[in-house]
Amino acid sequence: MSTSPDHLARARAADSERRRARVLKALDELAANGAEITVSSIARAAHVHRSFVHRHGDLHAAVLTRAAAPPPGVTTGTQVSRQSLLADVANLTARNGRLTAHITRLERRLSESLGQAAWEASGLGAPADIDTLNRRITELEEQIIDLRSELAERDEDLDAARSTNRELMARINRPHPD
Repeated sequence: MSTSPDHLARARAADSERRRARVLKALDELAANGAEITVSSIARAAHVHRSFVHRHGDLHAAVLTRAAAPPPGVTTGTQVSRQSLLADVANLTARNGRLTAHITRLERRLSESLGQAAWEASGLGAPADIDTLNRRITELEEQIIDLRSELAERDEDLDAARSTNRELMARINRPHPD
């Protein structure tokens, strides 16, 4: 075996050509099977490194072209590209997130509403018409003050009547000097 530079260059070129052939064969096989076509999947199927595909512009262009092409056997109807499917997935994921947030807000509002209704039904909650009750409390407090002052006046009158009654009884019970 010769180690001359020409021989090494020819061996390297032959190895590169064999790897190129494997990449093209893997590209055809994956496309025929309808599998996902990416640089990584082609490199994996051809047993080469991804950098090999990227270094050879024609191979990289072939991979990108096949990835954008419709799957084999699709001749009628709308053709869907991988990019449009990815865009649909992204849009649906965002919509799903918005709907989840909306459902969470609705569940919180429902929970608060049901909790408030249960609180009011239990009788532990404040009555609905607090202003009317506050006015009634003020009226009753004023009435209590009036009744207390009236009671104090009657107590004074009663004390005066008792005092007068005692004096009269004392006069009656005294012996008369006649």
